[in-house]
Amino acid sequence: MEVRGLLESDHATIVSVVDGWWGGRRVAEKLPRLFFRYFRETSFVIEEDGALIAFLVGIAGDGEEAYIHFVGVHPEYRGRGVGRHLYERFFDEARLRGCMRVRSITSPVNEGSIAFHERLGFGIVAGDREVGGVSVHSDYDGDGKDKVVFERPC
Repeated sequence: MEVRGLLESDHATIVSVVDGWWGGRRVAEKLPRLFFRYFRETSFVIEEDGALIAFLVGIAGDGEEAYIHFVGVHPEYRGRGVGRHLYERFFDEARLRGCMRVRSITSPVNEGSIAFHERLGFGIVAGDREVGGVSVHSDYDGDGKDKVVFERPC
């Protein structure tokens, strides 16, 4: 497997497969081309034999906080440490930029994502209510949807 930086030219490939990776759930709209142009230094792709198997889009500027916006792993590669490898690569890059903590969000129905983040040492940031026993932030993006917010040290 080869890890490399995200390229703007990866946009078409990623948005063409990501909804399928999510079982048909529409998520490609969360990956605008501008992320592939402006967040390349802190975003990564993993390929095997030239084929995309995983990616991470993250933002780590000069501030103390970094943010992992989106991570996708091909379903056939889940459970093999690929996602963890991408997160660790991002943590390393964020630390180099002086970040002290990393945040990420997910949907409260995404139990796999919640468990994954907790295994990586993320804590859930207390929200304003609970859904299924998980603290959430109501209407997080102003779209009426609740989100689970995670945070951990770099």
